[in-house]
Amino acid sequence: MTILKYHFSFFMCFISLALLAQTGKRNTLNFDKDWKFIQDDAGGAEMPEFDDRRWQYLDLPHDWSIEGSVDRDNPTERGGGYMPAGVGWYRKSFEVPASAQGKKIFIDFDGIMANSDVWINGEHLGKRPFGYVSFRYELTPYLKFGKENVIAVRVDNSDQPASRWYTGAGIYRHVRLVSTDPTHIGHWGIFVSTPKVSAKKADVKIRTKVVNEAGETRKIKLLTEIVDEGGKVLQKIESTQQIPAGESYDFEQNATVKDPKLWDIAQGNLYQAVSKVMDGYKVIDEETNTFGIREFRFEPATGFYINDRNVKLKGVCLHHDAGGVGAAVPLKVWERRLNLLRDLGVNAIRLAHNPFAPEFYELCDRMGFLVMDETFDTWNAQKNHADYGYNMHFDDWWEQDTRDVIMRDRNYASIFMYSIGNEIRDNLDSPEGFKKYKDQQDLVHELDPTRPVTMGLFRPNSQNVYDNGFVEMMDVVGQNYRENELVAAYHQKPERKVIGTENGHSRGAWLALRDNDFMAGQFLWTGIDYLGEADWPAISHDFGLLDRTGGIKAKALQRKSWWVEEPVAYVVRKETNAGGGDWVPDWTPSDYDTYDVAHLEVYSNCEEVELFLNGESLGTQKMPENAAPVSYKTTFKKGTLKVVGRNEGKLVAEQILETAGEPVALKMEVDQNTITRDFDDVAHVKIYALDENGIVNPNADNLVYYNISSLGVLRALDNGDRMDHSSSKGKRRRVYRGEGLAIVGAERKAGKIVLEASSKGLESAKIAINVK
Repeated sequence: MTILKYHFSFFMCFISLALLAQTGKRNTLNFDKDWKFIQDDAGGAEMPEFDDRRWQYLDLPHDWSIEGSVDRDNPTERGGGYMPAGVGWYRKSFEVPASAQGKKIFIDFDGIMANSDVWINGEHLGKRPFGYVSFRYELTPYLKFGKENVIAVRVDNSDQPASRWYTGAGIYRHVRLVSTDPTHIGHWGIFVSTPKVSAKKADVKIRTKVVNEAGETRKIKLLTEIVDEGGKVLQKIESTQQIPAGESYDFEQNATVKDPKLWDIAQGNLYQAVSKVMDGYKVIDEETNTFGIREFRFEPATGFYINDRNVKLKGVCLHHDAGGVGAAVPLKVWERRLNLLRDLGVNAIRLAHNPFAPEFYELCDRMGFLVMDETFDTWNAQKNHADYGYNMHFDDWWEQDTRDVIMRDRNYASIFMYSIGNEIRDNLDSPEGFKKYKDQQDLVHELDPTRPVTMGLFRPNSQNVYDNGFVEMMDVVGQNYRENELVAAYHQKPERKVIGTENGHSRGAWLALRDNDFMAGQFLWTGIDYLGEADWPAISHDFGLLDRTGGIKAKALQRKSWWVEEPVAYVVRKETNAGGGDWVPDWTPSDYDTYDVAHLEVYSNCEEVELFLNGESLGTQKMPENAAPVSYKTTFKKGTLKVVGRNEGKLVAEQILETAGEPVALKMEVDQNTITRDFDDVAHVKIYALDENGIVNPNADNLVYYNISSLGVLRALDNGDRMDHSSSKGKRRRVYRGEGLAIVGAERKAGKIVLEASSKGLESAKIAINVK
């Protein structure tokens, strides 16, 4: 950034901060822009006078680990994808106008990875070890109004290995500056619930904490408006209360919504509760909370219900990284990923194994995905490959971290359940184990009595939890894998409510859900490949239905045939001759001379399927009732492989695979042609290596060079290759199985971005993206 650009940005920041003083109401400002950063332990950097002129200028969110080099000797080891760790510092200078004196000024961090310390003007505000939690500090007592202030953040993840998967490093989520009147709504102080719901009417309950930090008693009126998606005010509720200085009051208000639009799976119908704190006729604080009107419950014999409709939870587990962008994930990346998963029949997400950024839940609210919100991967007991994990902090921090997670997340319509642990290795066959679980569950119930609590049990029979009374404490019994054990546990005591919290991709796991009414759902490990938890030279594992770029795998096609209602038919082949290798969804072997006998499987939910090779039928087969694929075997021939699916003799589904020749050209496709100048808005550009007939060659691994015009920025380059160690933040990367992905963002000007891709011996490709 040039000095001129920096001064302009500082000037704009000053104008924005001036807004803190312009009205009596709450003001929330994005605080992501114009930070300075160094990846080093810079002693004394917390002091305002520290010289940071040589530091890097950047905007948040920022994950500095993904910017580093993959190295087998990096201390993060297999869990962190062999990415770098260490200490980093962030600093930002800003001015709050003198006219803002008398207000309360706070800074909100959505997440800092990890072991963060924060200072303002040299004053230490606090430390938070847990990198996934959101938190707030008050700045007011230490601010210099009308003068320069300096906030400094030290981030330390040098104690490694700290996780079984990639965590990222730095201030990798959003930051905001908030100003309020001394009398204001408490942090996460509003809780909206819908205790009674029907198609005709719904009861809405709003609990609001108002804090009076003024120097005198104030008579406060709380006005809450219920607003529909069209902006119509459906109801107003008023309550009045005298609140003494230095105290707070919990208001409880009730409303009724007639003929509500219910929030449901794939139906993100949302309402708003607009809460106004008034002193006389003056609004001194205002906050808006979005909520959904819906009802859900578990029944022991029949599983899960939403809005009185019995459904199976067809879920996947997701980690918080997104491949090439690391842990600093633009929201548009999640939106694309969730759409791809929805196409496979997924209706629920388990967050593994920690809370996500707030905007992810908002997205699930809008899209209509159910969410299992999870707090921790460990309690006291250490996990393999995570010597310095949360187990180092559990005793001191579990209560504060749990409180912050639940209070932040309890208004999201998408959340239907909390999980307070994943494969916990603490002794659950002991009074201490019972107490740890019950203490956490009791706190969750205290903060949010509307949702059940579970955990992902690990080898429960070895800990005797089905016989010692432990699972009787659980609202819903959750178990990872070993589906038949969970089935047996239900039959042992049919009053138990059960769910698969983590499951494999096998047909047996699916049948355990499909054929047992009492099984509420399952969550596959995983929906999408993630960084880490892989042995060298791999940097990510292949557990996902989709690879890191969203590329579809054979097991995703099989899962789709089980989970979707519309007719589908897919054919896959064994990758190498005579039944060797993995299943792959193409008809282009890597070596035609050695690929003689093709072993094929067809996945379909149709009554029957028929396979054709170059127009010649290879036979018709009935699809089995037990969800098994049907198999074919044929001599390989170049050309066209087609599968059709029929119901009652009528063709209802079809897929065609064609043999690809050598690649001759690159092709680009973009998911949106216009983006905004916002971190969370990006364009996904898929790159394909095509033969002369426009067919993607799945064996192509060409090195592609990217050039982007000045208005754009390459957020990441990625492919699905688990062994690729090249930088996702560079300007070149190979395609994998003939495909690659460029994630494109915008700089701070409107205009047009031009992205070009070139590769030796291939025709180049170019695409334009508008910036508004």
